[in-house]
Amino acid sequence: MTYGAMKFGIFLGPFHRLGENPTLALERDMELIEWLDRLGYDEVWIGEHHSAGWELVSSPELMIAAAAARTRRIMLGSGVTSLPYHNPLMVANRFVQLDHMTRGRAMLGCGPGALTSDAYMLNIPPALQRKRMEEALDVIMRLLADKEPVTAKTDWFELKEARLHLRPYTRPHFPIVVASTITPFGMMAAGKHGLGVLSIGAGLPGGPEALAKQWQIAEDTAAEHGKSMSRGKWRIVVNVHVAEDDELALAQVRRGERAETVDYFDRTLGRPAGRSDDPLRDGVKMGTTLVGSPELVTRGLQRLYELSGGGFGGVLFRAHEWANREDTMKSYELFARYVMPEFQDSLTSLRASNEWARDNRKTIFAPSVDAVKRAFTDVGREAPSDLADRALGGRDVRS
Repeated sequence: MTYGAMKFGIFLGPFHRLGENPTLALERDMELIEWLDRLGYDEVWIGEHHSAGWELVSSPELMIAAAAARTRRIMLGSGVTSLPYHNPLMVANRFVQLDHMTRGRAMLGCGPGALTSDAYMLNIPPALQRKRMEEALDVIMRLLADKEPVTAKTDWFELKEARLHLRPYTRPHFPIVVASTITPFGMMAAGKHGLGVLSIGAGLPGGPEALAKQWQIAEDTAAEHGKSMSRGKWRIVVNVHVAEDDELALAQVRRGERAETVDYFDRTLGRPAGRSDDPLRDGVKMGTTLVGSPELVTRGLQRLYELSGGGFGGVLFRAHEWANREDTMKSYELFARYVMPEFQDSLTSLRASNEWARDNRKTIFAPSVDAVKRAFTDVGREAPSDLADRALGGRDVRS
């Protein structure tokens, strides 16, 4: 199976356990982005959160601006901007400015807001978050189209003859994606405008099996609105950790994974942690958590690709600190060295060349033994008696 030039990156909440120095945690996030840039990862999506203690970034735009100055090529997006919290004109203008400042490396991710506690502080009822996100996204797309001034009035914002101050650096505009979890809403919002998708629900129980149906929702919605969807703009978000072998990988992350799952998701956010005796290993079996050797992770991604019903264009790690710093950074390196190439068509010609050389070894390399021998005899010297043991092609001459 061929995968084209699949993109890889991270979905950076970020998740930092309560009790550590937040200033140093944010600096580690920046160092991670620099490391990914050097390793050849394609993109980073940075979250927006305002409460609950673990996810420290309240302004992905500030992180994008700072990271742009410390990196060379990696794309930088909000993962995601909680649209109900902001006037859509301000969101559009800020990302147009970032588009210019980064010379086309900025991306906008859109969502209704992940933490109900954030919306609570803004007095936004949870039942209104999706509606307000859709209203804001509609206006942002109209502003970016720049066909006419935008006048719009809702129960939470009003615009009068609004238009962008700057036109985007990237034409027609910077990449825009919508976050999708387990409900149809994200896919429908993306389909309405023909936008990209971040499938955050792919790493949840039942998520892999739902991928194809979720994508069909986006395609059906796009058709209803005269748009089209591109699988190349579809990213799936999964938990990944790579080590030299499967058991070592599990051992490196077991304690940190439990701390995050129990302390944050269960006790703080109220999502049940599950009752499995070994949830981490069970997640690996289900394919929702890819923790293991490069070979195991490669097989897991291949399975997700098949379950998607036609493929996707990118894979994002949900960036976590389950392992210690050294093992975490090494995991990203091992993935870049041994897993990425399997999905970016960068090994096909190398393997073909190796196979050709092996299959034709006797014809190609065996004559070199005689050529080296003549390099001695042509000048009146005796060739070493063990030449065949040391020269290229000697294996076939001796046999």
